[in-house]
Amino acid sequence: MLNKIYSITLPSFLRRTMKAYALKGCIREQGCELHRIGRSRNWQLKANFEQIQAIIAFIDLSAEPSWQWLIKLLKSKYLHLSHDELVKIASMLEEVTVSALIARSDCTIAQARRVIDELEGLD
Repeated sequence: MLNKIYSITLPSFLRRTMKAYALKGCIREQGCELHRIGRSRNWQLKANFEQIQAIIAFIDLSAEPSWQWLIKLLKSKYLHLSHDELVKIASMLEEVTVSALIARSDCTIAQARRVIDELEGLD
């Protein structure tokens, strides 16, 4: 289910972000679909989990404070990943640790431990 496409509304996208051209360029580089909704101020982003993660990583590395609201919004959209999705994420990581899995997926400590135990055959 990591290939699930999330459709996320970005309210007042251009008014809330400085240097929006750079952010739009990064989003489109990831292969995401980004377009304005009609004639409104709102924009719509269509992206899968990996693309959202790449956008979040780009914003984290940038020094642009006006983009931080987007991280919070994007993380809220995939907050409830299933156990199977967490297992897939963990299996893609080079070094699987509780903190690495939490950083990658924003899951709870208990969920991360359960996934790691399952991957190590301790479950």
